[in-house]
Amino acid sequence: MIQRIKDILFKPKDTWPQIKAEATGIGQVFTGYAMILAALPAVCGFLGFTLVGQSFGPITGFFRIPFMYALVWAIVWYVLILVALYIEGLVINALAPSFGSKQNLVNAYKLAVYASTPMFVAGILNIIPALGILVFLISLYSFYLLFIGMPVMMETPKEKHVGYYVVSLIIMLIIYFIVGGISSAVMTAMWRPTLF
Repeated sequence: MIQRIKDILFKPKDTWPQIKAEATGIGQVFTGYAMILAALPAVCGFLGFTLVGQSFGPITGFFRIPFMYALVWAIVWYVLILVALYIEGLVINALAPSFGSKQNLVNAYKLAVYASTPMFVAGILNIIPALGILVFLISLYSFYLLFIGMPVMMETPKEKHVGYYVVSLIIMLIIYFIVGGISSAVMTAMWRPTLF
């Protein structure tokens, strides 16, 4: 797994064809990769919220989120991000014929999951909540991985590539916006700030 992470991050053009050629199913991609990596942002966010805390300016000081509230947030976020990946794979596969691409549900899920690697790896920085903007910026690399992986995984014609990518990306952003909104709503509903 560590080698796959390195390969997809640092030499994605060589790695996408290898991923396509692998005889792995959706279940293997999810249980052997997505479920493990998606735990990184959840666990590190949980630790960051409960142990380190978050500052909202010099006047407010640092706030920590109580253990149980942060745990619920982490679980909700973890489940929702896996659901989002599942939906993303379905959407990428469903859109394929509209853009001259070949429908292949396994490849669509591989594309969704492996393109999300930067987001999961960057989630390690959630252990320091103040680095949230850095997590966001590193996560943007996922868009590039999706872009270069799409023609390989979905056999997208060059002339249809940008359109397929843009529509998929818009839907993906909506999905992640909803996930972020739900997990934030859960946190807001439960959180009672404790100043230290």
